[in-house]
Order: sequence, then structure tokens, then C-alpha cells
Amino acid sequence: MHTISISSFTFFASSLLLISTVFRPCSATIPRKLALVQPPATVLNYHKGSLLHGNITINLLWYGHFTPIQKTIITDFLNSLNTRLPPPPSAASWWQTIRNYKGGSRIIHLGKQISDEKCSLGKSLKDSHLKYLASKNKGFNEISLVLTAADVAVTGFCMNRCGTHGSTRVNKGHNFAYAWVGNSATQCPDQCAWPFVQPVYGPKVPPLMAPNGDVGVDGMVINIATLLAGTVTNPFDGGYYQGPATAPLEAVTACTGIFGSGAYPGYPGKVLVDKKTGVSYNAQGVKGRRYLLPAMWDPKTSTCKTLV
Repeated sequence: MHTISISSFTFFASSLLLISTVFRPCSATIPRKLALVQPPATVLNYHKGSLLHGNITINLLWYGHFTPIQKTIITDFLNSLNTRLPPPPSAASWWQTIRNYKGGSRIIHLGKQISDEKCSLGKSLKDSHLKYLASKNKGFNEISLVLTAADVAVTGFCMNRCGTHGSTRVNKGHNFAYAWVGNSATQCPDQCAWPFVQPVYGPKVPPLMAPNGDVGVDGMVINIATLLAGTVTNPFDGGYYQGPATAPLEAVTACTGIFGSGAYPGYPGKVLVDKKTGVSYNAQGVKGRRYLLPAMWDPKTSTCKTLV
């Protein structure tokens, strides 16, 4: 396994970022305490590699205990990416920016779900375990998404990443894409569930209230969104990115820490606030759900596009 040192990056304070590894994990979200310096202007170039497009199925593997409500928050988010209702700002309008990347539309479908509540590989996982778990839900033009519960430790989790995405070969040389995101609620919410928790390091901006009342899972949605955008636009290290292939800035990590207009290091930007409940959000979803989604780099304008 080849990894890239995080010391070779520059980062925004109080934000999440993806780094690349060639394992093949392609990227991993970085805790905010490592983000200290504003990066240079971003332009994501297309490197003529394969992309995921058209109808894309997301297969889920739940590792550890998730409540039914927690599962529904995440599956509702995935189902919200293609619905025409509610009106913008919505999760679907956020996902529409992906159309501006080569390959056009990416229509997300929720596929198989596997639950490993008893943690068959234990509660301390390595990258090889993640790849093994992902292989249980693999297929062509599919993404195998492994989600680990709050009491499951993963190598590098909280230290240098909040999630990762990559690819690996299966029979007849076919590559399949996978991703992993962990629930940071009890391990490092200030790092992997910002801006719902005030960070230990960096500016002390008051935290936002999580839109679904679950800091860990609402934080997971941010990371799932980040990794999903990175996976479809750079699944096999030859897609859209800036920097070295082993350590790229991708579709969302190019806009690290930005959730609304006027964002700056440590401040997520202007977002919507429900007057009755006080929750913060910038996207509506199915079943009345609300989510806070990160800005995405728009290749048409070469800017970070926000919903509000």
C-alpha cells in the first residue's frame, strides 16, 4: 500500500478534506485540526480516465449497530439525490452540479443493503478489512459504501481521515469503486462532524444545530456527499482532480469547509435556519428531511457552488 504524507498538503482551517492513497483508496477525509493554511486557486483538470456515469447503484454495508432512524437519515439522503421534489435548495439540486462534469448525468439508485451488526471482523478495522467488506457488495457501475458505527475504530480515523474512497480489481481485471465513512459521534465529532461541533483547534465559531438531531449521522451525510462526488468524478485515479494523483483535491474537497455564501476558514458560510427548531441546513430532501451539504466545484464556472 502506498500512501501520501499529509504534510505535503495545504488546508483550510475548520474543514474536511480528502487525501488520496493508492491501495487503491483514492481519498480520505482529513480532520480539521490539521487544516491550517488556505490552498491556492483550484482548477480540477480531467485526466482522461474512466468516470462513473449514467445509472449508478449505491450498495450499503452497515458495520456495527445503527438505529433504524440513523439508517433512514442516510438512505433518505441517497434517495433525495434524484427526486424532483422538494424545490431547490435541495439535495437533488446539489447533485445536479455533477452533470457539468464529463459524462453528464449520474442517477443514483439505492441498491443492496447488508447489516453486520455483530461486527464479524471485530471493532478495530484496517484498510484491508474495509476492502474486504466492500467486496461483499460490488458490481459494475456501482459503489460499495461501508458505514461503520460510532464504537468501531478504523486505522487513521480521526487522526488523518474521516472516510475514504478507492477502487480495487476483481475477476477479469474489472475495477470496482468503494467508499467508507465512519460515525465520529463518540470518537472525534469536533473533527469529523464539524460544523455541528465546535472544534478544539481553530476559530471558536458557535456550532450549528444538526438538521436531523444526530451530530454523528448528520456529519456522516456530509462525508458521504463528499466521497460520493469524488468517487463518480475520480473513481480510478484518472478523473477530475488537482495535484498529484496520489493526493488529489476532488469535486468537493476542492471547496473544503464551504457550506454557504461568505464562508471563510472556521466559518461555514450563510445557511438556512429553521425558526421553530433552530436547526441549520442548506438542502431539502424526501420525507421532509433537511441536510447540510458541502459546496461542490463547478467545472463550468471554475468556482465552488453553494446552494444558498
